[in-house]
Amino acid sequence: MKKVIIIILGVIITSIIIGIFLYLKMPERMAGHWNERGQVDGYIPKFWGLFLMPIISLALFLLFLLIPKIDPLKENIAKFRKYFDLFVLLIIIFLFYLYLLTIIWNLGIGFNMIQALIPAFGILFYYCGVLVENAKRNWFIGIRTPWTLSSDLVWEKTHRIGGKLFKLSGIISFLGLFFLNYALFFVLIPTIFTAIYTVVYSYFLYQKEKASQF
Repeated sequence: MKKVIIIILGVIITSIIIGIFLYLKMPERMAGHWNERGQVDGYIPKFWGLFLMPIISLALFLLFLLIPKIDPLKENIAKFRKYFDLFVLLIIIFLFYLYLLTIIWNLGIGFNMIQALIPAFGILFYYCGVLVENAKRNWFIGIRTPWTLSSDLVWEKTHRIGGKLFKLSGIISFLGLFFLNYALFFVLIPTIFTAIYTVVYSYFLYQKEKASQF
């Protein structure tokens, strides 16, 4: 974990240094939001354009540090802690990548933002599958429904299928590179389907387990 902490702090500090260094070079209002076609449709003040992402990254990092300490089932988190730590690192790197894309765009270098983000989403979703497959029952990480939290068996089976679906969602996301006008659909639809399916699956699995006890 110490190496992960050092890397994460290094990424956050680097983003702050970049913001300070480029502050005078940025426009007063920076492009801060893009639509589904990769076109700018929202602007934010320069300060927030340069420092909002580092602030969010730091807040998330502190939250992720706290979770394993306050979870009532923290002994279960310890069982998959290496996967969780890598997930935290991946989230911070993802945000840093988004930050760099924003900086590059506002320096006047044009590109398709959606096209640039698709590989990052694909990698993130795929690793979510890895994390989910290895997660043990806890209150903060994984597919947390009333039914997975009530049964170790339901948790394990739901996360097994959920992990595979998240990995598949990550792979499908990459197809958006070939259909840029519909790229977000390749990102969102598989992910939404996975979320809905795992919730419903956990419910019926729990009902089946409960019925078998009588």
